[in-house]
Amino acid sequence: MIDPQVVIVSAASLGSVGIASAALLAGASRFFKVETDPRVEALIAILPGANCGGCGFPGCSGFAQALVDGKAEVTACSPGGADVAKQIGAVLGREVADRARAVVRLRCSGTRAVAAPRVEYGGVDSCRALLLVSPAGSKACPRGCEGLGDCVRVCLFGALRMGENGLPAVDEQKCTACGQCVTACPKHLIAIEPYDSTVFLACSTDLAPKDARQACQVACLACRLCLKACPHDALVWDGRRPVRVDDKCVGCGLCVDACKQGVLVYARGAVPEPGVRAQAERLLAERKAVEAARKAAAKAAAAPQPAAPPETPAGDGPAPA
Repeated sequence: MIDPQVVIVSAASLGSVGIASAALLAGASRFFKVETDPRVEALIAILPGANCGGCGFPGCSGFAQALVDGKAEVTACSPGGADVAKQIGAVLGREVADRARAVVRLRCSGTRAVAAPRVEYGGVDSCRALLLVSPAGSKACPRGCEGLGDCVRVCLFGALRMGENGLPAVDEQKCTACGQCVTACPKHLIAIEPYDSTVFLACSTDLAPKDARQACQVACLACRLCLKACPHDALVWDGRRPVRVDDKCVGCGLCVDACKQGVLVYARGAVPEPGVRAQAERLLAERKAVEAARKAAAKAAAAPQPAAPPETPAGDGPAPA
């Protein structure tokens, strides 16, 4: 038979230990308490909670703390966009300028149907794993997309999917330009671009034109016809391929028409505005006319001039009758 006194003493002892421990913990929590800026919690509540790391900090809480500490830009949260940036600015008392929306785009058009293979790969479905085995890749173009979906797997917003052609497809309505896929691509074929830009270059080859033609049917051949077709000088040459100048491009589409390889393409199936295109065509015609006149003048100046007739000296004329 259990002695009731033993039970009472045991319960009292355990209770005393519990009360003492609780008091000790309460005192420790007060003594070691870390003061938290209330703005951090307010910012965490504003942020989308994706914890994508696109801002460069460890999750939304890390970004919120960095904002309060003045170590992060108010507009660094790509998933949140302009609306979240303005709310952050309101909490921190900062003026926030409007931020243009951005999306990611694939700079490669080398589908299975048009890109020549170099080797056959049968390993793990990972672009990085493939490049460990074959550093030059599986396609004849070393800058061709491998299509094994590393970028798709890291997208937290469902904005990327593998297409039937073997290349990742971007849903620009879902894309937040967080940059995770940009980091995941071992060949750096995914780039962040302004959403409003209607034309982009879908090729990244570094091969010489002759080799590029053999490696891919839609590779840039460095013909520069696109530069000649642009009346706004919105394309410049970087040594191997054209680069768009965003503040000059009006989306007239003349460069797209001039590109025989189909390397320059419209984003989201965009169609140039008729007025913008008509003005671009007029400017291009004027430029061609000026160039033709310049060449004609240069040709005329270089042509040999007819010899002047000899001058008759004064007093040497025929004698009067």
